[in-house]
Amino acid sequence: MLRSNLTETDPSQLWEFYLQLVEVEAAFKKLKGDLAVRPIFHQREDRIEAHIFVAFLAYRLHVTLKEKLRRRAPGLTPRQALEKLAAIQMLDVHFPTTDGRELIFTRYTRPEADQQLIIDQLNWRLPPQPPPKLTAKREIEM
Repeated sequence: MLRSNLTETDPSQLWEFYLQLVEVEAAFKKLKGDLAVRPIFHQREDRIEAHIFVAFLAYRLHVTLKEKLRRRAPGLTPRQALEKLAAIQMLDVHFPTTDGRELIFTRYTRPEADQQLIIDQLNWRLPPQPPPKLTAKREIEM
């Protein structure tokens, strides 16, 4: 039995709203666990709204990933895909030059075969590696 103060609404539509609410609450609980989010107590309204907005975006991304996986990689959950793809890292490689500057290459690690399979199944493409940066010459102290 479902109780509501929405007397003008069709009972079957109320039931669908309730099921959506249960699904959203479960997704938020799961996301908090996946993201290891601790309780946050905001003091200002704008921060509360920002937190809700970010949580909603995370929820929508989770739902979108779940749907893509259902269609293109059945049996793989969003959590499993994210855990597998989390091993791909972005790092900066620094090379000192002879004139005191530094050449910086920002690179992501090459995906392993199973990671590449997920990327291919989802029809994703990794962005091109960014170009190197060269820092300004540092003053040499004597």
